Amino acid sequence: MSFRREAMVAKGGPDGGDGGKGGDVWLVADHNVASLLSYRDHPHRRADNGKHGSGQKKHGSSGADFEAHVPVGTIVKDREDGRVLVDLANHGDRWLASPGGDGGRGNARFLSNARRAPKFAEQGEEGLERWIRLELKLLADVALIGFPNAGKSTLISRISRAKPKIANYPFTTLEPNLGVVQLEDFDFVVADIPGLIDGASEGKGLGHQFLRHVERARALVVLVDLAPMDGRSVREQLDVLREELLDYQPELLDRPRLIVQAKADVAQIEAEPQYLQISSVTNMNMDVLVGQMAELAKQGRADRELVVTAPTIHRPAAESVTIERGDDGSYIVVGRQAERAVALNDLTDPDALAYVHDRLRGLGVEKRLERAGVKPGDTVVISDLEFEWEEGGF
Repeated sequence: MSFRREAMVAKGGPDGGDGGKGGDVWLVADHNVASLLSYRDHPHRRADNGKHGSGQKKHGSSGADFEAHVPVGTIVKDREDGRVLVDLANHGDRWLASPGGDGGRGNARFLSNARRAPKFAEQGEEGLERWIRLELKLLADVALIGFPNAGKSTLISRISRAKPKIANYPFTTLEPNLGVVQLEDFDFVVADIPGLIDGASEGKGLGHQFLRHVERARALVVLVDLAPMDGRSVREQLDVLREELLDYQPELLDRPRLIVQAKADVAQIEAEPQYLQISSVTNMNMDVLVGQMAELAKQGRADRELVVTAPTIHRPAAESVTIERGDDGSYIVVGRQAERAVALNDLTDPDALAYVHDRLRGLGVEKRLERAGVKPGDTVVISDLEFEWEEGGF
């Protein structure tokens, strides 16, 4: 609240400026983000405050928005009841997670023919604070494929925090295991796809269930077993795996891929010199493999742009004014517009109180209270303020 005070200017009018709006917090789907690990360790995100208004009708600047980047496929849920609030399915999708509060209006905004010297201003609105739950329908950067018992689960357990079931018999893995590989400047997601068999593309074994998980991977690591139970050579294994991918979805062969020969420490067949040999048990060439997988993930992200539709901006619908009953029998007015109507700094001022009554009447609050059964003498609560209902209104 401010009035113009200058020499030679009689009866200077109100000149209080508005406060700036608080910054918004947005969730943005980004295909360069691999996981939600950073939100587990550092869950809080905050936008900047708006600045205060001042005299001479100087308005405060708005606070800067904050963009929290999440992986594509992130589902946002209400933490309390589990409701799905939004599915950020495409690169660039945005959701307004926490809108900043509106800045309060200075007393110059309340000047009218009937109110020549308003001695009240509006308080800035508190920004929304909320807890949400982030879940990820994980899109793997790299899928590990190979025959059953080829060493995929052991490999993913060595290079990530994943803890898959590992045993020396086929089909130990019945569901994909997912692991995040964390390097100093790059994270990527690896999926251990259950083992394929001859005829998987035709649905033999659990072929279709297994192969569908490969579809969403950006790149492939084909794991060849150097100690196979059936004695198949490297070339025979590669030929079968290639045919199964080709028969199921030919475009899978266009993805960036790397061929790796596993179990080099217990090899029972001859290795092919052109392909990398590793041992998850002795850590042979594991650093080399992780580096090559990281390059494969980067190439896959560049080659397979994830935008399938135009990016979508999700904004929560504006809340209407509703009436609730308190445990003590009071009538609680809920709604941002009504709460803003009473956000003045001095309701003991008759002009301020008259403004509040007019604003609430214009929002239809009085009619809603009457429909809810309010009677003279009842308490009406709006924000942190209590009013006593009188015959015909507040």
